[in-house]
Amino acid sequence: MNKLIVEALTKDAFSPFGEVIELDGARGMLVNAGTALSFRDLARVDVGDEGGRTSINFLRASPQAMPLRISALECHPLGSQAFLPLGDLPFMIVVAAPGPFDQKTLRAFVTRGRQGVNYRKGVWHHALICLGAGSEFIVIDRAGEGLNFTEVTLDQSLLVEHSGTP
Repeated sequence: MNKLIVEALTKDAFSPFGEVIELDGARGMLVNAGTALSFRDLARVDVGDEGGRTSINFLRASPQAMPLRISALECHPLGSQAFLPLGDLPFMIVVAAPGPFDQKTLRAFVTRGRQGVNYRKGVWHHALICLGAGSEFIVIDRAGEGLNFTEVTLDQSLLVEHSGTP
């Protein structure tokens, strides 16, 4: 069985798949008469194809046991999809380049806990993978008409191991 190496999630490494949503390095501006610091435009929500609309969802996910066997990925061809953790527990991301599925483009990342991600439309990704404990997320997604879910089964399952450090 082939193994997939887990990398630390960085903006540069993840850029072919979407944006990392984090405050590290982000510039804030004072708002609300100087009582709050606002960090704006951290990711591009792209959900308008075929009359889509923005949908904000709450997700409570259970942890996955490691090593994890990956056998399928999904993509959303009509809209981006963002996952914003409500805690500081790391989670794992498995992605592949948009377009016709190519297993050679698969990559795995692990967050530092407070990082979120925004998958560009059409990016192949595994379902959410929580590590160690259940986690809660705000998910910004596309709602509306049109087929916005495609799944592919891998020819051969991949084993992903995470020991706590990438």
